[in-house]
Amino acid sequence: MDWLDALQDLRSQRVPAVIVTLAVVRGHAPRNGGAKMVVSPDGVFGTVGGGNLEATAIEKAREMLAAGAAEPELLALTLSDKAVTEYGVQCCGGEVTMLLEPMRVTPTIAIFGVGHVGLELSRILARHELDLHLIDSRREMLAPDRVGVPGASGVFADSVARVHITHAPVPEAALTGLPPGAHVLVMTHDHVEDLAVVDQSLRTDGIASIGLIGSSSKWSRFRKKLLELGQTESDLARVTTPIGIPEVPGKQPAAIAVSVAARMLQLIDEAAPVDVSRD
Repeated sequence: MDWLDALQDLRSQRVPAVIVTLAVVRGHAPRNGGAKMVVSPDGVFGTVGGGNLEATAIEKAREMLAAGAAEPELLALTLSDKAVTEYGVQCCGGEVTMLLEPMRVTPTIAIFGVGHVGLELSRILARHELDLHLIDSRREMLAPDRVGVPGASGVFADSVARVHITHAPVPEAALTGLPPGAHVLVMTHDHVEDLAVVDQSLRTDGIASIGLIGSSSKWSRFRKKLLELGQTESDLARVTTPIGIPEVPGKQPAAIAVSVAARMLQLIDEAAPVDVSRD
């Protein structure tokens, strides 16, 4: 498998990776400039020349993966008998600079209910690099003249996110189509639907977070129902309600959307590995 096929396969499996490119070559080196390889947490695809330069690049790439690095880095090595690395000597006589580009797993956010708040929220989140799933039991809420066609016209014409629109008469059934690590936001028009989505989210493996829109009295009723359905107190602790950040007050749909979007971006950032070397 070449590096490009490997990268596409890793992305489809939601596995982070680092692309290593032999960016600059001065003098002699095992490979010409432009050679690439892909390093995942437990695999290497392609080659930039083998020997100590490749081993050093793999080690650096794995450090970046462990740290959840988001920015590319440069790694320069001298290939001479006077430059000894942990992986030995490489006497080609040249100097190389490698570019290491992290490819992080794209976050997934699923909005159940594309009413006033859901639509405003989707407008904000669509401007971010993520997979955005919009799910509603009402077909008219997902009509092209309301939400537009991703990549063509309407609200999501210039979206950065990959937008997936799903009409689901039984909304909780759409949970099975979400990738591991998805963040679920529940804001349908119907409290019965909300309850079903929350309950099934708690029973679905791999859901990163569950946010429920609504008041404290709504959550009080939901708590009782969910306990009757067999959920435990520790299960219920996984549900965040109300959602959003308190620093953004207001009950207007656009204000709520800003608050919720801010909190989701915080959760995505918090989920990235911590670079302990920088503490």
